[in-house]
Amino acid sequence: MGQVMRDRVHEVGLGDARPPIKAMHGANIPLRGLYEISEILTAPTRLQITLGNVVNILSSFVQMRHGEMVIKEAAGELEIAATAGNKHAPQSDWRRFTPQAVVDRICATGRPLVIHDVSKSELFQADLQTASGGATMPVTFIGVPIEAEDEILGTLSIDRIRDGAASVHCDEDVSLLTMVANLVGRTIRLHRILSTDRQRLFEEEGRAENSRDEKEARPARHSPVKIDGIIGESPALKQVLETAAVVARTNSTVLLRGESGTGKEFFAQAIHKLSPRSKKAFVKLNCAALPESVLESELFGHEKGAFTGAVAQRAGRFELANGGTLLLDEIGEISPAFQAKLLRVLQEGELERVGGTRTLTVDVRLICATNKDLETAVVNGEFRADLYYRINVVPIMLPPLRERPGDIPRLAKAFLDRFNSENDRELAFAPSALDLISQCYFPGNVRELENCVRRTATLARSSTIATSDFACQNSQCLSSLLWKGADRANNGNASDEFGRNRMPVGSPLGAKRIGASEGAAVPVNARGPSDPASGATGMRVTDGDRLIDAMQKAGWVQAKAGRILGLTPRQVGYALRRHGIEVKKF
Repeated sequence: MGQVMRDRVHEVGLGDARPPIKAMHGANIPLRGLYEISEILTAPTRLQITLGNVVNILSSFVQMRHGEMVIKEAAGELEIAATAGNKHAPQSDWRRFTPQAVVDRICATGRPLVIHDVSKSELFQADLQTASGGATMPVTFIGVPIEAEDEILGTLSIDRIRDGAASVHCDEDVSLLTMVANLVGRTIRLHRILSTDRQRLFEEEGRAENSRDEKEARPARHSPVKIDGIIGESPALKQVLETAAVVARTNSTVLLRGESGTGKEFFAQAIHKLSPRSKKAFVKLNCAALPESVLESELFGHEKGAFTGAVAQRAGRFELANGGTLLLDEIGEISPAFQAKLLRVLQEGELERVGGTRTLTVDVRLICATNKDLETAVVNGEFRADLYYRINVVPIMLPPLRERPGDIPRLAKAFLDRFNSENDRELAFAPSALDLISQCYFPGNVRELENCVRRTATLARSSTIATSDFACQNSQCLSSLLWKGADRANNGNASDEFGRNRMPVGSPLGAKRIGASEGAAVPVNARGPSDPASGATGMRVTDGDRLIDAMQKAGWVQAKAGRILGLTPRQVGYALRRHGIEVKKF
């Protein structure tokens, strides 16, 4: 037997007001007892209290000194559920009056046990108790099993001082105790069934709640994010889409970073469509396309007569995007003076139109985009650190196309389908053509891929585009000329540049060469400390070919060429004049 749990419930008040047994008519005692015990068993109370009330009320219908109910737990161990008649004993000295051997006998046989004199029974010799210490008064014991559905659940027992009259009623008491034990057994079984069902229900609800929490915590596992206009299944793209979907639910400022042509505007629109602001306006502005004076008017608006040509009041982009989303593309190209004006709007959410004095309040979710190395710009004093921290709340790095090789065929087919729809044609790629285009480097990323598909589709001679239709196979890929400096470094030719491009792209974030180990960023123009082309550390540009290469890569924009060479636009201009290089204008 396991350890016995001693838990007593004494509510003897229920039986204290009962008339003495002798004052009641004998025929009415069992009926009245069963009736009142039935009322107790059906009362809405805890099982332990119910059993204690049953034992206590027995003294009103059965002559007894002590009463005890021992119940088996689910594990088979015995537990004292209730006792009566020991209320004056100190709790620390209280012991069960029914010996373990007696309980085992009743449970094993499943039959009532009557011992007229416990002092003469071997079952009581080990731990005999008497009504008073040292007394030798004869005690009678009656015990019956508690069972339900042929299962022994415990025992119900009483004892009393033996006298001649009490001995006559033993059979009647056994019958009454047996009926009470049967009622108690059914009650215990019902409580256990209800407890098991309740526990199972709680566990099922807990599992369902945990499952819901897991689904909410990891929505991408069960419902991959799909955004119109963004095509691809590569892991790099999926990770960005998942991040965009999570960020969209908030109003946090987002900074989209990546090389030119990676689709920053598409991702900005996707974040807006997935956000609570989707029903409001999505406004965009390219900060590099306008001079500072025009940019201020475009963003903040102007009052009538604020400057020459301001013939009417005009709302700025911030006002137009109020309640919605504003995309500031090429945020890294704005001047330091304008950065200070923009910072106030971002910090306070307030602005004044050009030429106006009234302060306007706007609620705008800001998304910024750039391909510039803002960290280097902050170090060089070209970009305000406080503005950098204001816009760089949630940075998202967009992967270049070379890190999405599996997406190139999907994108090429999508661009070709769009071309067919616009031009009422039915062109298709040959498998070998898709293989060829999948090997291309595409420094211009998705934009360059789209141009390549459109050019090839326009010049295709048949309805099936073959490898011979691509310009790179005929040494006519003009975009490869932009990268001839890198090609010379690799000893390649123009057609190899496009068909199997291996040269790094001029990215301010560092470019990865195909085949390089992951995470190994390769500078576009890696110079040694003694190289004269390094101007940022005190060296001067003396190599005219390198200067021309940088200008060609930058589209003959001196500021971009300076970022490639690590020089300021002023140093680039000085080097161009020094070498007598004429700046090309498009």
